[in-house]
Amino acid sequence: MSNGNSPEDERPFEDVSEEDRPSVSVGRALQQARIAAGLTVDDVSTATRVRIGIVHAIERDDFAPCGGDVYARGHIRTLAKFVKLDPAPLLARYETQNGGGRPAPTPAAPLFEAERIRPERRGPNWTAAMVAAIVVVIGFVGFTMVNGDEDGANVAGDTEPTASPEPTPTTKTAKPVVPTPDPSDSAIAAAPQDKVTVKVVAADGPSWISAKDHNGKVLFAELLKKGEDKTFQDNSKIDLVLGDAGALDLFVNGKKIEDDWQPGAVERLTYTKGDPQAG
Repeated sequence: MSNGNSPEDERPFEDVSEEDRPSVSVGRALQQARIAAGLTVDDVSTATRVRIGIVHAIERDDFAPCGGDVYARGHIRTLAKFVKLDPAPLLARYETQNGGGRPAPTPAAPLFEAERIRPERRGPNWTAAMVAAIVVVIGFVGFTMVNGDEDGANVAGDTEPTASPEPTPTTKTAKPVVPTPDPSDSAIAAAPQDKVTVKVVAADGPSWISAKDHNGKVLFAELLKKGEDKTFQDNSKIDLVLGDAGALDLFVNGKKIEDDWQPGAVERLTYTKGDPQAG
């Protein structure tokens, strides 16, 4: 069975005289011209972009797969030009064969099989992109102008002279800075004259300390962390044991003890009322 892929499989071309040409149908004329040109149906379909099935149907004078009179005329004109035939006589013959140019209604299935016009590849829609960009720019300019007007109004309002500017919340609530008293000053202020007062400050590092009153009662016996301090009072005397005397600052009855204790040195001290004196 021939698929139209080689001209040798087709029926031999019969020369038709000019007088006999009107009796040859449109499809037969196109087929004979194709075979005479040494072309296959595949060659014609590839070159004209008319599907193989439609080329076969037209050569059988079956125009229903074309999808209508307009498509049929277009295919006949395309095929005729490719095989070097004049399309005008073939179109006139098509109208005669199909009832004066009004072909019978085409069924739904052949319409579906009709050749579709292939859409052209289009590039990006630059017009739409430009319109969108313009809209964005206009919106941004409008927003900037509105903000600029508001800022301008605020600036104008700020430049108007006022009788007496109100103080800011900071100036209303600000308090005078009181210098932090030296630990010795605090100890002096807090030290009663009729008692012995001892204050231990872990200034340079942690140290274990022990403090007892004149009755031998333990007032404190723990590790004093760096930055912490402890104050002890008694009516007559305070006994101290300093685990790392070099890390501590000592204040007795409001005065700082200036002894040069070495780091890690353990000191046992006793202080009484009046001027600080080590026991």
